[in-house]
Amino acid sequence: MACLSASDRAETGKNSCVRVQARKLILQSPQLALPSECSALSKLIRANNISLLHIYFGNNGVFWLPLFRKRTIPIIVSFHGADVAVGFNTPSGQRRLKQVFEAADLLLARSHSIRKSIIAAGCSPDKIRIQRTGVPGSDFEYRPRNFPDDGRFQFLQACRLIEKKGVEVTLEAYARFLERWPNSRLVIAGDGPLRKRLEQFAQQLGIGGKVAFIGFLTKEQLLEVYYESHVFIHPSETTSDGDNEGIPNSLLEAMATGLCSIATRHGGIPEAIEHLQNGVLVEERDFEGVYYWMHRLAEEWSLAAELGQHAAETIGREFNSKTQIEKLESVYLKTIERAHTAKTDSPPSAYRS
Repeated sequence: MACLSASDRAETGKNSCVRVQARKLILQSPQLALPSECSALSKLIRANNISLLHIYFGNNGVFWLPLFRKRTIPIIVSFHGADVAVGFNTPSGQRRLKQVFEAADLLLARSHSIRKSIIAAGCSPDKIRIQRTGVPGSDFEYRPRNFPDDGRFQFLQACRLIEKKGVEVTLEAYARFLERWPNSRLVIAGDGPLRKRLEQFAQQLGIGGKVAFIGFLTKEQLLEVYYESHVFIHPSETTSDGDNEGIPNSLLEAMATGLCSIATRHGGIPEAIEHLQNGVLVEERDFEGVYYWMHRLAEEWSLAAELGQHAAETIGREFNSKTQIEKLESVYLKTIERAHTAKTDSPPSAYRS
């Protein structure tokens, strides 16, 4: 079996890029692949005897719509969260998204919450399968966390610094926590367009000296920070344009290492965290709730340790990468088999979308 994953469009010439950008701005229509790009990818598919094309992210599925119409192999499109709503808030965008739903052989969703969003956008429920993010257990091993000497708690949030990650909530909650636990520290790992604003906000709260913005890290560096930390925080929130999370990868990784996590009842997060079973959940934008649980876990460290252990067990049982890879391979094989049967039982033109 040979499969091809396409998550980005092929490079185009300068004039083509200008034309596509102008079309997007003038017509408020999502970008579509040029004939030359479709021809190049089709040639690659034939040359490598590819049996299935897997397109990651719905916006890329829309981009490759012209390829759907001429394809001779099945196509799967994965949706991860924002790609269900952001960029498709115009009639043209919504129409294109529905065309992806109709043309794709199968759609994969990272969580049940994303599946619901896809259905709400006009897709048939029968065409969607859940495909979880996999966490490699050999890389993210469980380690128990001990109560830190002199209350030197280290809280961690690892994410891209954008609105839906709720970093301002984390900063406000930590400012309250710091009043009672002055030896603690907050680490923000990651970068993004809001970094400068968030750094300024930390200064305004008077906690700039206790918050470390350490930027993007390699997997090895981030793993080290996971093990140095005591509690993970990820208060995701829905943005004004409807952007929300599936299940954040960093949350799953933190849980796998044994970190007790404080997160929100948002998107797919409750599919990974069950309140007071393997972590803590609060409502979106509730910095008082985040603070309450930061303080309570510090006061009842045995609870934090127990929740962290259960978190690692959950990841090993439900989000193990080996299991998820096996499920994805099974999806590939079944999709290829169905497509082959359809081509055999139908006229030559029937399979083209």
